[in-house]
Amino acid sequence: MIQIKTRAGAGLALALACSGVSAQDHAQQLPSIQLGAGMHLIQAEVAQSDEQRAIGLMHRPSMPANNGMLFVFEQPQPQCFWMKNTLLPLSIAFIADDGTIVNIEEMKAQTLDSHCSAKPVRYALEMNTGWFAKKGIKPGTKLRGKPWGQ
Repeated sequence: MIQIKTRAGAGLALALACSGVSAQDHAQQLPSIQLGAGMHLIQAEVAQSDEQRAIGLMHRPSMPANNGMLFVFEQPQPQCFWMKNTLLPLSIAFIADDGTIVNIEEMKAQTLDSHCSAKPVRYALEMNTGWFAKKGIKPGTKLRGKPWGQ
């Protein structure tokens, strides 16, 4: 779940609340792309609108081992995520424009703790908790895939 810090994001949340529609009451399924991290392949759903990013991986009871969600933002800026209504503990990698992992954070399920990028980024990749550590993927690793022209 992303912590909405923009006026547009706050406006969307207010509009949904006022309309009686709660976009955050169900798990979403988004189109996915394949990414690479070293020799590992990732099937990542792509969240690129304000609403898609706000819902993220909320309300999912499980996620396949090599699946995740790639959050795509319009421009590099500090990104912070939280886990309200997210049932799964997750690891998040904050990723620079060239696909290089800037920092990785471990996020506990259903908490409001902020997990932020160490510098402005346009991408964040959420995977099951511990996925990056188990695969030996660390800050400085360069990911492959369509967002980075590979």
